[in-house]
Amino acid sequence: MLNLSVILEDSARAVPDRTAVVFGDLRLPYSLVDSVANQVANLLVARGIGRGDKVALLCPNVPYFPFVYFGILKAGATVVPLNVLLQPREIEYHLTDSDSKALFCFEGTAELPMGERGRAGFDAAAGCEQFVVLPADPLATGSEHGEVFWAALGGMSSEFETVRTGADDTAAILYTSGTTGQPKGAELTHANMLINALVSDEMFPADPAGDVALGVLPLFHSFGQTSVMNVCLRRRGTLVLLPRFEPGEALDLMRRENVTMFAGVPTMYWAMLSTIHSEGAEVPTTLRLAVSGAASCPVEVLKDFESTFGIPILEGYGLSETSPAVCFNQLSRPTKPGTIGFPLWGVRMRLVDDDGNPIEGEGPGEIAVRGHNVMKGYYGRPEETAEVLRDGWFRTGDIATRDEDGYYAIIDRTKDMIIRGGFNVYPRELEEVLMTHPAVSLVAVVGVPHDSHGEEVKAYVIPAGPVTADELVAWCKENMAAYKYPRIVELRDTLPMTATGKILKRELRTSGPADS
Repeated sequence: MLNLSVILEDSARAVPDRTAVVFGDLRLPYSLVDSVANQVANLLVARGIGRGDKVALLCPNVPYFPFVYFGILKAGATVVPLNVLLQPREIEYHLTDSDSKALFCFEGTAELPMGERGRAGFDAAAGCEQFVVLPADPLATGSEHGEVFWAALGGMSSEFETVRTGADDTAAILYTSGTTGQPKGAELTHANMLINALVSDEMFPADPAGDVALGVLPLFHSFGQTSVMNVCLRRRGTLVLLPRFEPGEALDLMRRENVTMFAGVPTMYWAMLSTIHSEGAEVPTTLRLAVSGAASCPVEVLKDFESTFGIPILEGYGLSETSPAVCFNQLSRPTKPGTIGFPLWGVRMRLVDDDGNPIEGEGPGEIAVRGHNVMKGYYGRPEETAEVLRDGWFRTGDIATRDEDGYYAIIDRTKDMIIRGGFNVYPRELEEVLMTHPAVSLVAVVGVPHDSHGEEVKAYVIPAGPVTADELVAWCKENMAAYKYPRIVELRDTLPMTATGKILKRELRTSGPADS
């Protein structure tokens, strides 16, 4: 038997009175989190849901998330975490596509009416039979959207014998963001998720006094789920939940709760540093470990963070399909800023060409991954699974180079690469150069349609000081090869981002063609 819920159960047995979760003024011990998860498991079994059934969870970073997540796992069912920003039509799609039998849905707020959207999506999904509201007010006994969580748990025992699941049973179905076509559900097994959490945990030594992790990365996403929640609970630490990233609030929480571990995406680090420099916010002093993933972190941000906080950002790399961690800058070897480090224990990486043949030396090539972290496949999509999984190797769609020490560096996503007049242009390279300009705070480079070149290079810039678009174009012309410098620069106050803080390049690409 192997069940991912052992991460919570083992800690609850060993340190029942230690604080597992902090949310605002709430401090919840391990024993309580485990007991409520047991009640959820009992509820599911009473409703006829068990091993192999799918249960969806639409919930931000609040205590309901671990309660329901581990309850579903204990019952032997599969968790289907949903992005909290989904609209009703998209919720219906995910529930139907995953064959979910139940939906646990947070009520939300006036600004983000998750309960209303979840109920509409649920009503449209014919196969989904149970709808449970996670009320915004924990004392609420009723909701206009349906049965309330606490009422449903009434009379349910806080003891539960975890269902025996196999290592290859599906623990979670994580939906990829669907940058191409409809979102696909990556089936991750109990072994995938558990081993990835164990290996990620063992990469970084635990604080003997007990670690405190800030959980602001969305828990519905693999990075927040495995690298923050599961790693923190496995090392018997305290998980401080913050539902929405706001740099000032994140810095305040780090200081107030003595946070030792922070995992974020590059835009979060950039925003916190901007707040410290522009508003004089106090720098937290307890942080021991800072990791970054989901997108490449600009080298200028890495340098600024280390000089400001006194510790480096350790960059890593992973995908929903790989549970997520694949490789990392690890403490056993020197950190190389601008790289994603080297493969985790038990994971193999290689660079391949378009036909999947290994590329020796530096590359560039597409990253292929093999190991305990690679998904079973996309749920209900054998053809698309066969396209990316060949002989056990997962084709990531990311282009990288590899140095003589075996450290990998991401150049770009295959789909982000710009082909201008027959030349390959990698946006990441241009973004790194632009970030060194003193008047550039943040930048995203994309290809936009062009009549004669096929694509033209365009840079969207959030300025850090007075500068014109023409001045930046002229500066790029001096600092970049003629075929690659951006002919078009657009100054912006903000850039569109996903719920996880990734810059949405596909939205920028559709903002308008280039002038011919």
